[in-house]
Amino acid sequence: MHEVSVMSSIVEAVLTELRKYEIESVEEVYLTVGEMTYLGAEQLEFAYEFLTQGTLLEGSKLVIEPEKITVKCSTCGYEGGIKYLGDEEEDGVYHTQLPVISCPECAGQVEVVNGRSCVVKSVKAVEKDV
Repeated sequence: MHEVSVMSSIVEAVLTELRKYEIESVEEVYLTVGEMTYLGAEQLEFAYEFLTQGTLLEGSKLVIEPEKITVKCSTCGYEGGIKYLGDEEEDGVYHTQLPVISCPECAGQVEVVNGRSCVVKSVKAVEKDV
């Protein structure tokens, strides 16, 4: 479960940034998580709740925005989503969908444009009255 180590780094980074300001409380932390990180939202939320206990982030809500995989083909110029193994499988061979990282139009080589992020987009906080 690598979600705990990833979330530990995220929580520490957010707390480090918040120390620069006069913050009374934090309401929400917005996180973008790419499909190719293979980070589970439920596991991230569980780790967040555990790791924020006793900190300024305790009681805040973690809002996770998923980021789909998009690619750009160097052969035909296609830019967009990808195909997945398991999309057409009706016999239950696959327990999960596996991304096919090649051009869905020409099967050419692609560059992954989106889907690898794990980024804190923003933090909704309440400043202390000074």
